[in-house]
Amino acid sequence: MSLRWWLPLFALLLTACGFHLRGQAKLPFTSLYLQVANEYSPLAQELRGGLEGNGIALTQKPGEAQVVLQIISELPEKRILTLGGGGRVLEYQLFYHVSLRMYDQQQNDWLPAQEITLHRDFPWDDTQVLAKLQEEVMLNENMRSDMVQQIIRRLSFAKPPVQE
Repeated sequence: MSLRWWLPLFALLLTACGFHLRGQAKLPFTSLYLQVANEYSPLAQELRGGLEGNGIALTQKPGEAQVVLQIISELPEKRILTLGGGGRVLEYQLFYHVSLRMYDQQQNDWLPAQEITLHRDFPWDDTQVLAKLQEEVMLNENMRSDMVQQIIRRLSFAKPPVQE
């Protein structure tokens, strides 16, 4: 028995509840220079891909771009969330902080300096160290992807400074 008849019904149910795929963000600029401490960092590479996927031309020099996105800092952090008997760690909390600023050629802020922070909690089990370390890596990768989406969303709300 074929289940192909479910596909249109499934699509109808998804659209009826308001679900739709995220499209491209409408960004108020066409070219950007990405200023980061390490241009080969995973965040920088993923951010470049996200910006190019939204139709933004990335320039090689700040003077060639309409705006400059400066990633001031990027800081992953790991904290103990809960301890069990004997001082054993039961849960960790991962944080990912990114500070950024966007400005134009005249140094006018389109986005003033701000920090975005994401966090994830995950249980720890001393008997499954390798699996838990892999889970931590996956959570960090997931947070980085979420951070790129957050940054692009913030950029979509950026406004050129009011000229007086």
